[in-house]
Amino acid sequence: MSTEISIRPLREADLGEADRIVRLAFGTFFGLPDPINFMGDAAYVQPRWRTDPKAAFAAEVSGKLAGSSFASNWGSVGYFGPLTVAPDLWDRGIAKRLMEPMMACFERWRTTHAGLFTFAHSQKHLGLYQKFGFWPRFLTAVMSKHVQQTTAMPPARFSLEKDQESVLKSCRALTDTIYDGLELRREICAVRDQKLGETVILWEGSSLDGFAVCQFGPGTEGGSGRCYVKFGAARSAAAFEALLDACELLAAGEHLSVIAAGVNTARDGAYVRMLARGFRADFIGVAMQKPNVPGYNRPGVYVIDDWR
Repeated sequence: MSTEISIRPLREADLGEADRIVRLAFGTFFGLPDPINFMGDAAYVQPRWRTDPKAAFAAEVSGKLAGSSFASNWGSVGYFGPLTVAPDLWDRGIAKRLMEPMMACFERWRTTHAGLFTFAHSQKHLGLYQKFGFWPRFLTAVMSKHVQQTTAMPPARFSLEKDQESVLKSCRALTDTIYDGLELRREICAVRDQKLGETVILWEGSSLDGFAVCQFGPGTEGGSGRCYVKFGAARSAAAFEALLDACELLAAGEHLSVIAAGVNTARDGAYVRMLARGFRADFIGVAMQKPNVPGYNRPGVYVIDDWR
């Protein structure tokens, strides 16, 4: 039976159904007894659509929502996900069609390094993305640990900074040293504007030594009880240790029980330091990158992210 597929922008009215499909698709892939409960009260669809509605796309089959995809703009770096299709419509070419607007986004943004997170054991996923020029490189560990409660001084928060524009410029200057043009302004502002959590700021005197964009609470990528570090960057190994401390202090101050963060294992110094602090992998995927070069997934880089 032929499948009539159309691709269009994802609309606000689609968000509830798109969220349902994301949960059902991942829950089915992971073999959960009740797939729709995947992620609990955490969410990808709503916050990512609100961050950039022009980078969210819907697939329709015979006028019915069949799947969605989202692209994220980090300056010169771009990634996409989640890209999901309703399980009853798998293997009909819908995912391939949803890749087309992702590639158009990267071209429009003049992305110099694009990537995604996928399942290392799934030849179907690897094969699809390889058709678009993405190649599997190092593994990415999505890790977590229980928060240690403390009475130490809380970390500096972006939301309390008086000159936020100056802080954003300092964050850009830091990430620019990691990869030319890498910028997290959209993520930092989305957390602030949508009240998704907080961005931790690490100062060394008047210089920015690191920052971490954290989401927590129902309807965020963290969910209830979890502090999810979506992105973190530090200038050095010592600054990375201090940034991990700051993130855990934030989580303790918000009365959260778990801190979660992803790290590409090519950033071996960051990975080893997280293991030493008690982080353990909840699951492991692979970073696929275009072009097939390290980007900022390389030794000596102290960055937290996972491109989910």
